[in-house]
Amino acid sequence: MITTEQNIDDILIPILEKISDPEIPVLSIMDMGVVRSATVSNGLVKVEITPTYSGCPAMDVIGDDIKKELLNIGYQSEIDLILHPAWTTDWITPRGRKALEEYGIAAPLEADADKDVLLNGKRLVKCTNCGSKNTRLISQFGSTACKAQFQCDDCLEPFDYFKCLK
Repeated sequence: MITTEQNIDDILIPILEKISDPEIPVLSIMDMGVVRSATVSNGLVKVEITPTYSGCPAMDVIGDDIKKELLNIGYQSEIDLILHPAWTTDWITPRGRKALEEYGIAAPLEADADKDVLLNGKRLVKCTNCGSKNTRLISQFGSTACKAQFQCDDCLEPFDYFKCLK
């Protein structure tokens, strides 16, 4: 049984770090920044999560995965969706950004640079294959609504870019 704050960190954080984002399996829900809090009261683990965007279909899966993992170690849990403040790409951890790049998805730029890339055709997004910034927007939407499709004009590889959300 979890009894102290230190034990909460020792038990809950490693469990939550094992749970992957269903749309980007190389990222944990902790690295995506969707976990807002996790507390234990009277043997019940309460986890608050924030969707990456309103209506994100992955949130039900994430909630179910959290409940399953906690039940595996003997804890009932309650999952609450927290909509305010809205999730932002600023919440992606540095480890998460690195994992995105290694997986082949360009990490989000800052808001002004993101607008320049998506609306003005600036070449600021690095190719996840060769590292060149000689890249161009192919489609405003990639494999999910939160990503855009790019192509490198040097190595010709297509790749997703995770749009900046603030």
